[in-house]
Amino acid sequence: MNMQQMLIQAQKMKRELEKALNELKAQEFSITKNGAVTIKMLGDKTVTAIEIDKDAFDVGNKDMVEESIVLGINELSKKISDMEDEINERVTGQKGGFPF
Repeated sequence: MNMQQMLIQAQKMKRELEKALNELKAQEFSITKNGAVTIKMLGDKTVTAIEIDKDAFDVGNKDMVEESIVLGINELSKKISDMEDEINERVTGQKGGFPF
């Protein structure tokens, strides 16, 4: 394969990677923890909503609700990062994307 073909292939891979990552960034993810907290997050890791069940609004549930929010955000963030790695590996053959 000559240099021109390699550049064309790299540009094609870059466009495919950008498209897939942009689609991921626009996708909404949701998780419910302990049946009391639902968190929604976009693929760019922007939290769009946190919903707390009215029954969770009890002083005795404060720690559980706070922990559920932290756990939910962390789980969604990890899920999105794992999906980014899958996309990078599928398109470029490497988890981190292009080596340059």
